[in-house]
Amino acid sequence: MALRKIITSENPILRQKAKKVHRFDPSLQKLVDDMFETMHDANGVGLAAPQIGMSIRVFVAEYEDRKTVVFNPEIVKAEGEVVGTEGCLSIPGYAGDNIRRATKVVVKGQDVRGKSIRVNAEGWFARILQHEIDHLDGILFTDRLDRPEDLRELPAEDLEEENTALVE
Repeated sequence: MALRKIITSENPILRQKAKKVHRFDPSLQKLVDDMFETMHDANGVGLAAPQIGMSIRVFVAEYEDRKTVVFNPEIVKAEGEVVGTEGCLSIPGYAGDNIRRATKVVVKGQDVRGKSIRVNAEGWFARILQHEIDHLDGILFTDRLDRPEDLRELPAEDLEEENTALVE
């Protein structure tokens, strides 16, 4: 496993729609392992491939006891609406408040071997999955802010604590 460099919001790859994965080979497992290691090292709860400079449709996420990898994800069902706070490893030092997301989602996609999977998520885990899928579509949490004042800078002493609580 290896740590990958997390790119920040000024990098244009974060604004591009990532390419679908068609070829599933053993190299993808190493990528997934590297993504989990990078995410953990940065105290994140999710990481999409574009955040490490790779324009392919895959993300990893981990919340409580759920560790998830989804290639070519699509939200096939969304229910409810909730507002909450999000942060992002690619926008360090900032958080966005009052970001609307579905309360529950069903995501279909593929696992690391290309087998079809479905992930049912609700609450915070649903928010994480929606945030990561946005990355694959070139959307950042700042695009979902209704008002500029909902973006706030985090004081340096709060960053370590906030990062574990925010969607990454």
